[in-house]
Amino acid sequence: MTQYRTITKALIVLPAGEAIFSELATTVSIDDEAAGPFVVVSQDARDGEQKISLCHEEWPAIREAIERQLAMCLEIGVAQAQAQEER
Repeated sequence: MTQYRTITKALIVLPAGEAIFSELATTVSIDDEAAGPFVVVSQDARDGEQKISLCHEEWPAIREAIERQLAMCLEIGVAQAQAQEER
């Protein structure tokens, strides 16, 4: 008898209360174009789908860059809040 397995091909991340077709919904899926699987992150916007594709090898560097930029956003936000308080 043939063995089968189940693969979760996509996950949807969205704010509570939003529908899965919301512009705020982000789909994280697995794709394969015959060269091996990779992850696709996409959102459906009014002007068309926006996506990035990631392979396993590049993820650590991309994750680090994203984390650095998120930390920078926090720093900028704190600095702006402090400047407004000083006014």
